[in-house]
Amino acid sequence: MWSRPWRVSAYTSDGKRIKVVRGPAISYFPDGQKMISGSGDKTIRLWDLQAGKEIEEARVVCEQRVDLVAVSKDSRWVVAACYRGAGDSELKVCEVETGVVKTFHGHPSQITFIDISRDSKLLVSGSWDNMAQIWDLENGNLVSSTSSPGVSAVRFSQGSEKLAVMSIDHLDVWDFEAYHGKLDNKVRKNYHTAVVGAPVFWTTKDRTIVAAFCLDFPDTTKTIYEIDSSTLEIVGPPFEGHTNNIHNLDLSLDCALLISASSDGNIKLWAFESRQILAEFDVRGVCYIVLSPNARQLAYTTYKPGRPKIYICDIPPDVAAKPSQKVSGVCVLPYIHLLRVVC
Repeated sequence: MWSRPWRVSAYTSDGKRIKVVRGPAISYFPDGQKMISGSGDKTIRLWDLQAGKEIEEARVVCEQRVDLVAVSKDSRWVVAACYRGAGDSELKVCEVETGVVKTFHGHPSQITFIDISRDSKLLVSGSWDNMAQIWDLENGNLVSSTSSPGVSAVRFSQGSEKLAVMSIDHLDVWDFEAYHGKLDNKVRKNYHTAVVGAPVFWTTKDRTIVAAFCLDFPDTTKTIYEIDSSTLEIVGPPFEGHTNNIHNLDLSLDCALLISASSDGNIKLWAFESRQILAEFDVRGVCYIVLSPNARQLAYTTYKPGRPKIYICDIPPDVAAKPSQKVSGVCVLPYIHLLRVVC
């Protein structure tokens, strides 16, 4: 059994409707050899990418659909955001080595984004209940929380000293004292998004933040910007090339490559510094897209009819020297039940 992608209506404070679409969610393990996925079939699944099949004994069954998944940098924790219906969500936290699963309750509404700190100690979740909540992964305690209308995305800085909270009509950056669990000294800028769940990223040494947004609502969110993390002012030229809403993106760990997926039916691979498009290809209905830890592969899931699949694409090692080439070596991992790899 599998379920179709689901759509949720969300609205700004002045009543304008924005787009929320969910489907199969994916996240690489830090070694790049395994991947976690979650879907409307109510399961969290672990994949061996070398063997091209699910590690079935590691499967976790949830009561309802799985919206989001994340893996900690030390590979100890797998986290999933599960929507139980009737305006209720929960976080499933699985310790990979022991298989022990803990449940964190805190959001009475759909969770829109989750992130794990670089030191693998903290989890942050954002929700339509207008809250961003920070959790201690070890003991499950709620460390801190902040309110922001329509939280779309959240992200710890690389040093875990700041927290970025993207809402439907503004971006907040908070100073965060992890030891005391205190959020303080907020900086805010009125940037807007017509898509919920599109990630934000911190760049090297937390100097800047990268996000897709529009300067006036309800403009299309078709442009990616880099902004100064202290002033939230735009720095450098934008990433321009998409013609419709950008609903997912990922930044390589070395901040050299950026990948984006849009409702215009295109996936684009960018050189971060030059803003040059290195590769692009047509894929309709992309849901989630992620770069492998070594940035040599990209993986994505789609809304296409039939059984959901995970697509793995090789990124040519010389892609930066040969811009605008097609990304090759597309493989398909069966997302549900069919345990074979088609390359």
